[in-house]
Amino acid sequence: MSILKPFKAVRPTAEKVKDVACRPYDVLNTAEAREESAGNPVSFYHIIKPEIDFQDDQDPYDESIYKKGRENYDLLKENGILIKDEAEHFYVYQLIMDGHKQTGIVGCCAIDDYFNNVIKKHELTRPDKEEDRKNHVRHGKINAEPVFFSYAHVDEIDALIGEVKKGAAPVYDITTVDGIQHTLWVVEGAERNARFEQLFDTQVPSIYVADGHHRTAAGALVGQEFREKVGGNANDGGRYNYFMAVLFPDNQLKIIDYNRVVKDLNGMSEADLLEKLSLSFSVEIQGGQYRPEKLHSIGMYLNGTWYKMTAKDGTYDDNDPVGVLDVTILSKQVLEPLFDIVDLRRDKRIDFVGGIRGLGELEKRVNAGNMKVAFAMYPVSMQQLIDISDADLIMPPKVTWFEPKLRSGLFIHELEA
Repeated sequence: MSILKPFKAVRPTAEKVKDVACRPYDVLNTAEAREESAGNPVSFYHIIKPEIDFQDDQDPYDESIYKKGRENYDLLKENGILIKDEAEHFYVYQLIMDGHKQTGIVGCCAIDDYFNNVIKKHELTRPDKEEDRKNHVRHGKINAEPVFFSYAHVDEIDALIGEVKKGAAPVYDITTVDGIQHTLWVVEGAERNARFEQLFDTQVPSIYVADGHHRTAAGALVGQEFREKVGGNANDGGRYNYFMAVLFPDNQLKIIDYNRVVKDLNGMSEADLLEKLSLSFSVEIQGGQYRPEKLHSIGMYLNGTWYKMTAKDGTYDDNDPVGVLDVTILSKQVLEPLFDIVDLRRDKRIDFVGGIRGLGELEKRVNAGNMKVAFAMYPVSMQQLIDISDADLIMPPKVTWFEPKLRSGLFIHELEA
């Protein structure tokens, strides 16, 4: 069963929360973060993306970057912008976007659950990106951003969350510039906090990484480093035994498409490409934008025209949780044999576009000339993610895009007292 613990969150004051809160580190680049935080010295970007405080030619992985993040964190605490709760709590975090609502519980998961596979993964991590996140934790000695987890919904947990929401006013209720409403409640009372802990211990056998494999790895591995450094153990009460997460029930989450754009046709003409695609797909010209409406249909944008590609029988395996995915079909039938793109994590000829940007972004990338062809994917389901995770299998990279995104800076977990 899973371990979930309350903690003393460091949080912004209600007056400053809207100035502090920002988007997660990995949904925008340095230039975008610098622009968003311009004129705002308390933006949490100064902690999670401290490279914005340096010149453009500064190595983003230099030790000075990570130290600066800690300095900025200390400054916000010294100035009373961030304040640590006096008692350990769970927190209830609700997000509403375009009428879609999801409500999760904020707490700390055990690093040992990561190592013993109670926390189930579905993606591999990139060593360079993982090391970057680990350095942020090492130097900052905090979990600055929560990991986004899910679990098979439990009626009693849903009811308990409902009690918290009805029983007290939220400490934060803000709507950000992207139109997402973020609301946070503190779970008060030792008995109620203990009840959350007990329910996860007795009714939640597995936790699933939804978004944040690199942050998950960094939180667990650096926590293990801290434990070993002091000769601690899993039961010594050290905060390094835990890392911060928000856990949402699986039936409330929404996964949208994660699309692909390719820089060149690998020596093929457009006619060559269409002919070769017809061996594995039924290819039909569309009158306008085509968004796949079901599994095994893929949209393609090529030279101003949208096509519908329907995978033929024999190009996928319905009994294979990974082989049945449309991203797998695209890789095995198109990207690998036709474009010679085998390593999606490292090949510079392919890029990935979150569905939140819309099909227009795919058209824009191709029409601008920096990409030659775009592929629009049908989103995977939560059940597919769970099936793959339970089977200890790995999805191809860049498959799941969850919306709405969490806001960073609403709560922080300190690894040292």
